[in-house]
Amino acid sequence: MHKKLSLMTLLHLIIFFSSLTVGFSSSGENPFTPKSYLIRYWNKEIRNTKSDPSFLLSKASPLSTVDSASFSKLAAQNSLSTHLPAFCSSANLLCFPDLAPSLEKHVKDSDFSGYADRNFTNYGTDRLGGTDSFKAYSSDQNLPVDSFRRYSRDSTGHKDKFNNYASNGNVVDQGFNGYATGSTGGSGEFTKYADSVNVPNLAFTSYSDDSNGRSHSFSAYSENANAGNQKFASYGKNANGAPNDFKGYGSSANVVGSGFSGYGQSGNAVNDTFTTYGNEGNNPQNNFKSYGDGGNAAIETFKSYRDKSNVGDDSFQSYAKNSNSAKVNFVNYGKSFNEGTDKFSGYGQGSEGHAVGFKIYGVNNTFKDYSKEGVTFITYNNASVKTEQKSEAMALSGSLVKRFVEPGKFFRESMLKKGTVMPMPNIKDKMPKRSFLPRTILSKLPFSSSKISEMKQIFHADDNSTMEAMIVDSLSDCERAPSPGETKRCVGSAEDMIDFAVSVLGRNVAVRTTESVKGSNQNVKLGSVKGINGGKVTQSVSCHQSLFPYLLYYCHSVPKVRVYEADILDPNSKAKINHGVAICHLDTSSWSPSHGAFLALGSAPGRIEVCHWIFENDLTWTIAD
Repeated sequence: MHKKLSLMTLLHLIIFFSSLTVGFSSSGENPFTPKSYLIRYWNKEIRNTKSDPSFLLSKASPLSTVDSASFSKLAAQNSLSTHLPAFCSSANLLCFPDLAPSLEKHVKDSDFSGYADRNFTNYGTDRLGGTDSFKAYSSDQNLPVDSFRRYSRDSTGHKDKFNNYASNGNVVDQGFNGYATGSTGGSGEFTKYADSVNVPNLAFTSYSDDSNGRSHSFSAYSENANAGNQKFASYGKNANGAPNDFKGYGSSANVVGSGFSGYGQSGNAVNDTFTTYGNEGNNPQNNFKSYGDGGNAAIETFKSYRDKSNVGDDSFQSYAKNSNSAKVNFVNYGKSFNEGTDKFSGYGQGSEGHAVGFKIYGVNNTFKDYSKEGVTFITYNNASVKTEQKSEAMALSGSLVKRFVEPGKFFRESMLKKGTVMPMPNIKDKMPKRSFLPRTILSKLPFSSSKISEMKQIFHADDNSTMEAMIVDSLSDCERAPSPGETKRCVGSAEDMIDFAVSVLGRNVAVRTTESVKGSNQNVKLGSVKGINGGKVTQSVSCHQSLFPYLLYYCHSVPKVRVYEADILDPNSKAKINHGVAICHLDTSSWSPSHGAFLALGSAPGRIEVCHWIFENDLTWTIAD
């Protein structure tokens, strides 16, 4: 016998099926897809009917109803890693290909041109003589992943040439683990390696360990790169007579970090030269830990190292410690026009017969537990010397503004008026294309530094890989303490972003972004300019992308701002080409003195307001007008 449905239950069913009908008829979407769910969630949470959700819908997960349910189940069972390629492809994620294992040795000379995503494990192992050339290898690739594990191991007289390798790539992942270990003679040449790369991640682990007389040259290595990391762990350890030359390494790069851990440790007669290393860079970070520790008769030369750079930090921990007859020479070291910091901890401590010279060395340095003998300081810059060089510093500042801060990237609020002609920076999104995850999947995935091993396992992130660096860096940003007056949250689903914006601003909100990238890299003229909320000082929630496997936004509340919309015109034809959104930060007192805005506008924290356009795929939330 069937029970009769109550009137209230029947009403709920009618409303439910009506919503499904609307879903099908209005967008043609299956009502159970992540995108359809997002539409319903937006309509439920946002009270402003004039606000347009199209931006968030363009970032919604493309997963089908079936795939969404299937991957959600796998996530709940901690089994996503076994289906990662299918998951990444279906969900539009950023994942690196798993390179197939290779046991080939290749005994003949080879010339590789235009290759990408290959595994050269054991390649050249036990080779006697010969030359291999990699020209334009992995160049102009979006996500090149290559492995040279145990390449040239135990070889004799084997020469490797990497010319224009991985240049112009985006998010490069290259691993040279155990490269040339135990080799005798031969050479490795890296010319224009990873040049003009967006996010280089290059790892040389146990590179040339236990080698004898093998030389390596890094020329124009990672020049013009943006925000990457280079790791030289146990490079040249226990090597004999191995000269290494770093010329033009990381020059003109933006926030590139280099780590030399155990480099040349216990080596014999190691000869390393760093010429114009990190020159004219923006905030280069270099860490030399246990470099040359326990070595014998090593010669290290740092010439024009980090010269004319902006800020920058270097750390020399236990450098040349317990060594014998080490000679280290720093010429023109650390003459950055904006003060950087250099830390020397345990430098030369416990060594014998060493000679260390600092000639024309920068300011703001810390020497802790430093050897008191065999050290000379010539023309060591102090604060008064720096004051005398103010005019030179200003000239350098101008050159770096042109190099690292695009014209128009930052501007004053007074520029936002009709008729202003101003340069428009390149507002094009340089991040790889990705989509949000459905909340049903995201909620089942770990996202915490305490769960880093689980996250690496899910996304197949090897130690010291680009994927590991992406995960660690994003977690670091997301977990750091908020700035004074800031409220922040990292979101990996559109629903989470809506929740955060509503929690800060309320339900009567609007989301805005610049309409397109038209006008980038050229002068534009401003047409009609409108201040949001009547141009009053207000609060907004700004969201910026993080480099992560799925689309992840760093969202934070920004107090004391004014938000503007402006028609962007061609200055010659006066035709409208774009509709831009700009935000002006009125309180910059907590910003870093080395911030690009002050570099470009010539001021300091708290003294001026700073405005900028909202770039492609970034967005700002405000209370709706």
